[in-house]
Amino acid sequence: MAQRSGLEDPERYLFVDRAVIYNPATQADWTAKKLVWIPSERHGFEAASIKEERGDEVMVELAENGKKAMVNKDDIQKMNPPKFSKVEDMAELTCLNEASVLHNLKDRYYSGLIYTYSGLFCVVINPYKNLPIYSENIIEMYRGKKRHEMPPHIYAISESAYRCMLQDREDQSILCTGESGAGKTENTKKVIQYLAHVASSHKGRKDHNIPQESPKPVKHQGELERQLLQANPILESFGNAKTVKNDNSSRFGKFIRINFDVTGYIVGANIETYLLEKSRAVRQAKDERTFHIFYQLLSGAGEHLKSDLLLEGFNNYRFLSNGYIPIPGQQDKDNFQETMEAMHIMGFSHEEILSMLKVVSSVLQFGNISFKKERNTDQASMPENTVAQKLCHLLGMNVMEFTRAILTPRIKVGRDYVQKAQTKEQADFAVEALAKATYERLFRWLVHRINKALDRTKRQGASFIGILDIAGFEIFELNSFEQLCINYTNEKLQQLFNHTMFILEQEEYQREGIEWNFIDFGLDLQPCIDLIERPANPPGVLALLDEECWFPKATDKTFVEKLVQEQGSHSKFQKPRQLKDKADFCIIHYAGKVDYKADEWLMKNMDPLNDNVATLLHQSSDRFVAELWKDEIQNIQRASFYDSVSGLHETPVDRIVGLDQVTGMTETAFGSAYKTKKGMFRTVGQLYKESLTKLMATLRNTNPNFVRCIIPNHEKRAGKLDPHLVLDQLRCNGVLEGIRICRQGFPNRIVFQEFRQRYEILTPNAIPKGFMDGKQACERMIRALELDPNLYRIGQSKIFFRAGVLAHLEEERDLKITDIIIFFQAVCRGYLARKAFAKKQQQLSALKVLQRNCAAYLKLRHWQWWRVFTKVKPLLQVTRQEEELQAKDEELLKVKEKQTKVEGELEEMERKHQQLLEEKNILAEQLQAETELFAEAEEMRARLAAKKQELEEILHDLESRVEEEEERNQILQNEKKKMQAHIQDLEEQLDEEEGARQKLQLEKVTAEAKIKKMEEEILLLEDQNSKFIKEKKLMEDRIAECSSQLAEEEEKAKNLAKIRNKQEVMITDLEERLKKEEKTRQELEKAKRKLDGETTDLQDQIAELQAQIDELKIQLAKKEEELQGALARGDDETLHKNNALKVVRELQAQIAELQEDFESEKASRNKAEKQKRDLSEELEALKTELEDTLDTTAAQQELRTKREQEVAELKKALEEETKNHEAQIQDMRQRHATALEELSEQLEQAKRFKANLEKNKQGLETDNKELACEVKVLQQVKAESEHKRKKLDAQVQELHAKVSEGDRLRVELAEKANKLQNELDNVSTLLEEAEKKGIKFAKDASSLESQLQDTQELLQEETRQKLNLSSRIRQLEEEKNSLQEQQEEEEEARKNLEKQVLALQSQLTDTKKKVDDDLGTIESLEEAKKKLLKDVEALSQRLEEKALAYDKLEKTKNRLQQELDDLMVDLDHQRQIVSNLEKKQKKFDQLLAEEKNISARYAEERDRAEAEAREKETKALSLARALEEALEAKEEFERQNKQLRADMEDLMSSKDDVGKNVHELEKSKRALEQQVEEMRTQLEELEDELQATEDAKLRLEVNMQAMKAQFERDLQTRDEQNEEKKRLLIKQVRELEAELEDERKQRALAVAAKKKMEIDLKDLEAQIEAANKARDEVIKQLRKLQAQMKDYQRELEEARASRDEIFAQSKESEKKLKSLEAEILQLQEELASSERARRHAEQERDELADEIANSASGKSALLDEKRRLEARIAQLEEELEEEQSNMELLNDRFRKTTLQVDTLNAELAAERSAAQKSDNARQQLERQNKELKAKLQELEGAVKSKFKATISALEAKIGQLEEQLEQEAKERAAANKLVRRTEKKLKEIFMQVEDERRHADQYKEQMEKANARMKQLKRQLEEAEEEATRANASRRKLQRELDDATEANEGLSREVSTLKNRLRRGGPISFSSSRSGRRQLHIEGASLELSDDDTESKTSDVNETQPPQSE
Repeated sequence: MAQRSGLEDPERYLFVDRAVIYNPATQADWTAKKLVWIPSERHGFEAASIKEERGDEVMVELAENGKKAMVNKDDIQKMNPPKFSKVEDMAELTCLNEASVLHNLKDRYYSGLIYTYSGLFCVVINPYKNLPIYSENIIEMYRGKKRHEMPPHIYAISESAYRCMLQDREDQSILCTGESGAGKTENTKKVIQYLAHVASSHKGRKDHNIPQESPKPVKHQGELERQLLQANPILESFGNAKTVKNDNSSRFGKFIRINFDVTGYIVGANIETYLLEKSRAVRQAKDERTFHIFYQLLSGAGEHLKSDLLLEGFNNYRFLSNGYIPIPGQQDKDNFQETMEAMHIMGFSHEEILSMLKVVSSVLQFGNISFKKERNTDQASMPENTVAQKLCHLLGMNVMEFTRAILTPRIKVGRDYVQKAQTKEQADFAVEALAKATYERLFRWLVHRINKALDRTKRQGASFIGILDIAGFEIFELNSFEQLCINYTNEKLQQLFNHTMFILEQEEYQREGIEWNFIDFGLDLQPCIDLIERPANPPGVLALLDEECWFPKATDKTFVEKLVQEQGSHSKFQKPRQLKDKADFCIIHYAGKVDYKADEWLMKNMDPLNDNVATLLHQSSDRFVAELWKDEIQNIQRASFYDSVSGLHETPVDRIVGLDQVTGMTETAFGSAYKTKKGMFRTVGQLYKESLTKLMATLRNTNPNFVRCIIPNHEKRAGKLDPHLVLDQLRCNGVLEGIRICRQGFPNRIVFQEFRQRYEILTPNAIPKGFMDGKQACERMIRALELDPNLYRIGQSKIFFRAGVLAHLEEERDLKITDIIIFFQAVCRGYLARKAFAKKQQQLSALKVLQRNCAAYLKLRHWQWWRVFTKVKPLLQVTRQEEELQAKDEELLKVKEKQTKVEGELEEMERKHQQLLEEKNILAEQLQAETELFAEAEEMRARLAAKKQELEEILHDLESRVEEEEERNQILQNEKKKMQAHIQDLEEQLDEEEGARQKLQLEKVTAEAKIKKMEEEILLLEDQNSKFIKEKKLMEDRIAECSSQLAEEEEKAKNLAKIRNKQEVMITDLEERLKKEEKTRQELEKAKRKLDGETTDLQDQIAELQAQIDELKIQLAKKEEELQGALARGDDETLHKNNALKVVRELQAQIAELQEDFESEKASRNKAEKQKRDLSEELEALKTELEDTLDTTAAQQELRTKREQEVAELKKALEEETKNHEAQIQDMRQRHATALEELSEQLEQAKRFKANLEKNKQGLETDNKELACEVKVLQQVKAESEHKRKKLDAQVQELHAKVSEGDRLRVELAEKANKLQNELDNVSTLLEEAEKKGIKFAKDASSLESQLQDTQELLQEETRQKLNLSSRIRQLEEEKNSLQEQQEEEEEARKNLEKQVLALQSQLTDTKKKVDDDLGTIESLEEAKKKLLKDVEALSQRLEEKALAYDKLEKTKNRLQQELDDLMVDLDHQRQIVSNLEKKQKKFDQLLAEEKNISARYAEERDRAEAEAREKETKALSLARALEEALEAKEEFERQNKQLRADMEDLMSSKDDVGKNVHELEKSKRALEQQVEEMRTQLEELEDELQATEDAKLRLEVNMQAMKAQFERDLQTRDEQNEEKKRLLIKQVRELEAELEDERKQRALAVAAKKKMEIDLKDLEAQIEAANKARDEVIKQLRKLQAQMKDYQRELEEARASRDEIFAQSKESEKKLKSLEAEILQLQEELASSERARRHAEQERDELADEIANSASGKSALLDEKRRLEARIAQLEEELEEEQSNMELLNDRFRKTTLQVDTLNAELAAERSAAQKSDNARQQLERQNKELKAKLQELEGAVKSKFKATISALEAKIGQLEEQLEQEAKERAAANKLVRRTEKKLKEIFMQVEDERRHADQYKEQMEKANARMKQLKRQLEEAEEEATRANASRRKLQRELDDATEANEGLSREVSTLKNRLRRGGPISFSSSRSGRRQLHIEGASLELSDDDTESKTSDVNETQPPQSE
């Protein structure tokens, strides 16, 4: 897309020729033919016209070749009217479909228009040639223009982004995506070129001084712009490569961020890169190259540089897989020079460039290192190290160390390092990994260096434009890990597009005031994004991949298995269908289904690297290389992954070096090493996800502009477009997705005036004459058109239509116009025909007159008197009179014409006279006005003269100070210039402030709108929360509340015990403090007593509360069991029973666990005594260690003494705790025993209660049945019952779903509860924040108003100044104008200016005086302004109140609308189901119809064969008839012969007349000869026909045989197909049975319901009479119960809310208590673990003492301690594992304990490491103790009050729940009845299925009949063949007979010749017949007898007289 040097017109490639598009002929053609698009394999879609419709299929005729084809209705797509041809924005297309989009793009592309808009998108198709549309002239053409003012172009997108950034102060982004070779990079360059030209700071200031044409345009721009443009060649050379698709393909994604200042000039830039394809540096595919820099360096480097870099030829490097492949049209040598020049422009130093090129050469050298496998072992060796020496020379390493690091790297095993030999494969892999990592680091350094050069810290950027150039969505046959990352990115970008697009669309709807429910289409893509990126529950693809990377034995296969296991049920995930599939799994993206192959995904994700070589590179003597690798050495000690990654041949691969430096982490060596596991090891997936989230966050904060690049063909040919390729890309690029979204709304919009102008023809009488508003006119037109209200919306300035409506209107308009034109043509033709007819009539009458005159003349011309009259008439005077009269008439006519002319001239003169009079009057008026003006001017002149005199006087006065005035004059001139500049600045500031004020107002409006939205969202959230809370409550009450509450209560009991322990601990702490502080001992003792009393009270209260809680628990358990029993319906009841049994088992298991806990606590008590001794020994050892390590300062000695005291106190506290613990254990045992007994009693009671409930349930079911029957009968409460029934149906469905998900939900309920609680907290915080924000907004509004007031005051002051200046300027307008003209035109007028300046100065003094006078008036105006502001505030308050009321009304309306929409959605869903089933039925019918068609075709073929046989028979018959006719003709000839012979005899008898008759005989002879010739010709024709018949017969036989064979084959194939189709049909029938059941259900619901209702009515009529009295009572009771239910529900909700609040508060307090308790437990468990580790600790103590003594600083000692503690933790974990093996039965408890142990170990390590911080922690604990005491006191008071309230509330709840139970039992009975009904329906459906099966059997019988019919046809064919053979035989007979006839004819001819000869000779004639007797011709059984008796008799008579003569 580079700039073209030719002289081509660029407008041809930008503008569309509208004359071609608005051609009426094409419009007429479109309307006449009903053109549509049909799918085509070759062209994608083809134009065709609809001919006829046949059900679901349509007969169409192709427009191209006229062929006809049958197409399914669903495959047809509508065509747009011709006026939409080559439309610039495809969103304007009225028919939005794939075919129209493709056609529009294709038309534009073939016309040379490569840019097209599609809504927010700009679609670009690569032209594969240079177009002249990127010159500076084009840039200037687009500069400052809006998007709709100019044709589509990348410059238009850039300009709109730039203008939006400047006007809205909002950051912009331009997203270029597309396949490789589509032109992304080129378009990115064009964007940068445009911005560099438009926003160049250098050019912006000095542009007017530079001439237009200059040889080097780069010099126009500043240094920064040059560098920005030169960054691209550097990045291209290092990051681009040649691929099969593209010669300059970017192998990385980039985000270029260009920063601008407030004035819009470029102040800096920044580049971020993504996913460099570093594997290309190592290997390339066929016909592809590695990165350009390698080829550029090898081609362009000089000899000196080659020797420095140790460069060789292209073919000497293994990493250049294909050697040297040149790029057509480019020279690598020239490109190298350009790259070097660009680097110099960017400010790269010579050393930096040389170092970079060294690294590039070293990457090539890596590939030449070769390893060999040793003979006896797998160990690798390096036979030659010359390459290694070169490499080490380039990278500054030691060769021996490098070879050692590669072949035998050091691996950490435990604490020691071990050298491990590597295999050949591992060594090769390590070298390749190093090469890739080196090149990647070089590329990252290069990007960082470019950013450093482009960064301008001095000039701060106000806003930026980001340009994203990233690979688009591509679908290959098999896709790898990189493709997943790219597709994941595109999913995110498409989501961003969907979100922004519809937000803009919906904003326009809001602006136009259209009713519209807001939809976020970004959520459509969320499931797919979650599938890829979700961290847990269930984990996504990337999370699972990261998880697998942690496991040592993990492989790609295990990863795929785990992925299928976790995500197998996900809607967007698919498993491979067959085992043979190459793909491992499949993900359904927005653009289509993508198959992924998970080969080497773990390796790619981990990106392993040899850390030994990394350390060497970090320690390199080359400073550049060391800088590249400096971040790597920091991470070597973080994570060792030897033997943790299953790599090559299940051997350990070198550890992964963390790639967290990709995101620019600058942590220290141990900064993130021990925080979390995440910090230890960062995978490629994690890093890419992080960088993508950052990018998406940046893009979300910008206003995005989308550019979609499309590749037209893979041959790189200009002017060729592959439709299928383009369609795939449109799908992948999201263009079709955007169109799908557009279809949801109203994509077509038209202004009122245009709509009225264009479509008023359709509604001629709708709009009355006269003026009417456009909106009203359109409304009337729409009403007249009778459009569906869903198809349009009327806005404020436009009318909106759904897709396709405008096309329909266009069709109707065209039809209307055609009708009008046809009518017009008919009228015209009628008029012309009538005119022609009249003309013909006149001609006819004239002809008659002429004829009459001619006839009279013919009569008179010979009459003598006429002649006289004609001669005399000219001599007479009378004849001349006529001539004279004619002359007079002519003169008269001339005179009349002159008169008319004179009259016309007179009239014109009079009119002109009047005009002149009017003009005279006007001139007189003007004269008067001028005189008045002149008078005024005179007055003005007089005033001016007076002023002039005054000024002259002033001048005379000032003459004394001329010199000073001249100096002042100069000063004032300067001041004047400054003032003018100041005025301009003030005006600019005013404009800016105006803009700012408007912006502030807009922001205020938007803020108010946002506040409203926030309020609505809060309300919605509240509704949702209430719904969630209700659902949560229902779920907890109905499914798992019993178990969860029991667990909670047990936890509460434990927590209370822990609280008590903690209280006692706190008391002991207080006692210790009392001992320490001797002064405050007495006060503390008092406090202790008080606390003792309080704790006892608390214990009593807790005991009471526990008793109450136990009672409540029992009651709640009972009620919950009742509820569960009531809720269980039908078959699900068994499931709930099982669940209850599970609960019981769980409780038993918990009891067992509690017993084990007690036993473990016993053991721990025994251990605690041992721990004392161990701790004392450890503490003494620690003391000694601490004494050695710590400094011997006085403060530290005091700390030591304090610690000793604390240790002593801790000992005492431990002893007291053990005592208390024993007492507690005994109490707990007793309580536990009682609790167990109570629980067993409760279980027994529950079982009894359940049995009772079942009995009650049965009784209630019977009662409910009766009630339900009565309720159904009651027509009065029909509406209510139906409503309830619907609700119950919905509840039944919900319950079915809930029960199925019950088990899963039980597990998740606790989590959900916590989440909901968190959400509630979040919502409350959000509410508070919203309130705060509201307050802030109010404050902001007030501050803004105050600012507005200030600005308005400033404005007023400035306006005053302006007014003063304007008054001054008005007074001297003439002088000022002359000054301005002189300044613009001539520079010589400076002298006049100086004089005028003097005058201006004098006027300035006057104006200053006036300003002083006007100050008073200004103050009064300000007061008035304040009053107005107050009024405005009052009005705004009223407005806000009304707006609030309106919002409330709208909310209620929206809620109702939502309910309605939900109902409509359900209805639509049901209709869709019915339509789908009908479609399936139709398809089934179609299959049957096809079968029938096939049989019909065979029947037709048979009929055709029969018809052909009949035709052949008819031909044979016709031939036979022809033969018969020929024979008849022959007989006639014979008769004629006989007659001739008789004549001859007569002639012989009358010899006298011989001479006369010779002539006649010759004539007759000639006639006979002619007849003979005719006979011959006829015979020849007959022979030809016979030959043709024979040929036809032969063909028929051949055809018949071929047809027979083909028929048999077809029959066999058809039989096989029929059998297969039978099987398929049977399968389909079986499959469709279920669907038919559903269909029949829905079809027959009404009928079945009606029938059942009638049956029920009949059954219940008898019961109704008896139950009439009870009915009224029941209705009353029902109503009362309903009212009570509503009240109870309200109370229930209130009680639940209060209960939830109490629970929340109690949970908070419990959490706090738990945290304190957990700390104590942790300490206890630490003691237990330290007891286990006592032996190890004793051994290590001495080692520790030695190490501490040897250690120089406390830090190293602490580090050693840390390591030893880690070893100790490892040992402890081993012991734990041993215990785990013994505790297999207690898996759940084991998990808990292991988690606790992990946390305790971590805390132990933290405690030990943080020994110095213990004092601070102790002080904090003391503060916390005080706070907790205060909180406890508050909680006690609160709990006391609240528990009483909760008890009463719970009692009320119990009553309500009992009532609910009764009601739900009734509902369950109704549900059972429904189940029975459904069972009945099922039975009916089964009957229907059996009927269907019978039908299938009938179809089979029909098929068998058809087969039998086929056999009959075969027999008939054989008979036809037999008949054909018979016909052949008869034909042969005919042939023989014909031969006989010809012979006879020849004999006759001979006889005739002999006769002639004899006649000539005059001798006697004797006739001899060649044949005599009778001959029979057999033609198909009929015989034809021929006789020659007559001739023989006659000849015999002749022969008797004469002797016979032989011939």
